[in-house]
Amino acid sequence: MEFKIRKAKPEDMPAVLELIQELAEFEKEPDAVIISAEDLKRDGFGPNPSFTCFVAEAAGKIEGMALCYFRYSTWKGKTVHLEDLVVRENMRGKGLGNALYKRVIEFAKEEGVKRTEWVVLDWNTHARDFYSRSGATVFTDWCTVQMEEEAMDEFLEKSR
Repeated sequence: MEFKIRKAKPEDMPAVLELIQELAEFEKEPDAVIISAEDLKRDGFGPNPSFTCFVAEAAGKIEGMALCYFRYSTWKGKTVHLEDLVVRENMRGKGLGNALYKRVIEFAKEEGVKRTEWVVLDWNTHARDFYSRSGATVFTDWCTVQMEEEAMDEFLEKSR
């Protein structure tokens, strides 16, 4: 199968949003996505973009994407965080995911960072095995911590 990995353009964001929604459904969080294609366009393509996105295109259609951004590690300095990598379900197993993954790692090396990091769900054994085989370390002793908007508001209100 022929496909092309390229940097996303603003006009790709509706397709990217579809992939984000597909990932949310796969991760059993179908109602969690609240952003719009317009949010993605604004945040990814303005004067100070918040992220970089790569897309996998086959037969003129976007079939996969990888979205990443810079973070700062007090131990390593500038790093790349891979937020999401998703390939449409009917296109999995054709090499698109591996090519997107490779492009993110290449991007990190181009940017001179010392680490690329991401989070994978513990039940996603297929992804965990893939990442381990690629040479990545899949930690079992670190927990992801998040605080949603409502919890932030409550915390700040209680802290006054």
